Amino acid sequence: LGRRGAARLEPAGRAVLITGCDSGFGHLLALRLHRLGFTVFAGCLCPGGDGARRLQREAGGAGRLRVLRLDVTRARDVRAAKELVLSHLPERGFWGLVNNAGISTFGETGWLPMETYEKFADVNLLGSIRTTLAFLPLLRKYKGRIVFMSSIIAYFTLGNGIYSMTKAAIEKFCDALRLEMKKFGVQVCIIQPGNYAPSTKIQPPVSAEEIWSELSEEEKAVYNKEYVQERANFFNSILSEGSTNGNEVVDAMVDALTSPAPKARYMVAKLKEKALVFVCALFPTVVMDSVLSYALSK
Repeated sequence: LGRRGAARLEPAGRAVLITGCDSGFGHLLALRLHRLGFTVFAGCLCPGGDGARRLQREAGGAGRLRVLRLDVTRARDVRAAKELVLSHLPERGFWGLVNNAGISTFGETGWLPMETYEKFADVNLLGSIRTTLAFLPLLRKYKGRIVFMSSIIAYFTLGNGIYSMTKAAIEKFCDALRLEMKKFGVQVCIIQPGNYAPSTKIQPPVSAEEIWSELSEEEKAVYNKEYVQERANFFNSILSEGSTNGNEVVDAMVDALTSPAPKARYMVAKLKEKALVFVCALFPTVVMDSVLSYALSK
């Protein structure tokens, strides 16, 4: 009801920082917000790379869109990003932080070394927390918005448990933050896309040969190449079924930043994906385990 009739936000003179703009949702969102009139700070892991150069070219050069180096695992990069934002704030100040940067991989629990778990936690979870803590004073001052990229994979997993782990953790961080920020007028939104792998390229097709070659001797003694190939084929088939229209997710991100009454969660997914989330959320765990085990057996 609060979303009806109220005027949408005026973007002109407001700044937004987006992480992970080299490609995918971050790249699309930076261009969309720039066209709407926002001042956009587009954080890129490789500011001299093809994605960053394409972003500047598509935005028409400099002006209201600035590309900056931002590795969310490096506190130094986050501090430098804040200093840049502070030195180029438009008249209406800092309006939004979009924690979009993330990575994905495939592998059963014992297949991945501890270093991989640490890397994923640092990028997908701690990276978002690191940028959020840095920009909270500005967001409180201007009563802005914080948008986090989660996933329906926060509810269940089919071969990428390490990604699910980080998304489930960021959901809980957001739940706490959303309640704590209400008294400051800062709104926190979570975006939960379904399978958009072909659109974002966050997860390329997996190679059974590469997986097998990286397994420890202990894991090779338990599994065989045929099993690894079956799991790789299954995961690749899921990836190939994903949506190629990343703008559906960007629409939700824009609404989270501009709506007079944004939602706490935006689930952008196919009907069968939403059905899986529904089963996971409302049915006993044994039911969801049966559903996923059946899918894996096929």
